[in-house]
Amino acid sequence: MIIAIGNDHAGTQYKYAVIAFLESKGIKVINYGTDAEDSVDYPDFVHPVASDTEEQKVDFGIIICGSGNGASMTANKHQGVRAALCWTKEIAKLARQHNNANILSIPARYVSQAQAIDMVDTFLETGFEGGRHQNRVEKIAVCK
Repeated sequence: MIIAIGNDHAGTQYKYAVIAFLESKGIKVINYGTDAEDSVDYPDFVHPVASDTEEQKVDFGIIICGSGNGASMTANKHQGVRAALCWTKEIAKLARQHNNANILSIPARYVSQAQAIDMVDTFLETGFEGGRHQNRVEKIAVCK
């Protein structure tokens, strides 16, 4: 499994914790995030994650910013991306089961690092249920 991860300054320490967790499970991580805590613009670090996810160069993406909102909004501009802003492992599970989310957006200022790790673990371990949800997911992308 390959995961792309991107973060702004609010998510740097969370990113390090998530990468350590993923690597302990033998998962390869592509780091597009900032490694500093100086203020940066989150789209610069989210677009590469969303592009890799959209082009299926990675299995999933993880994005981290202060509220998770800006990162999620940015990622969802990409066709084929379904970024889910989650703040509990239960919501992360439902995002995978019902929405076939392929990017997890973590709000670093509103969850602990332990909660973030639990969400990542749940997100990656949960499959899409398909069935009644498949038709709904197919209607998410904007037709051109």
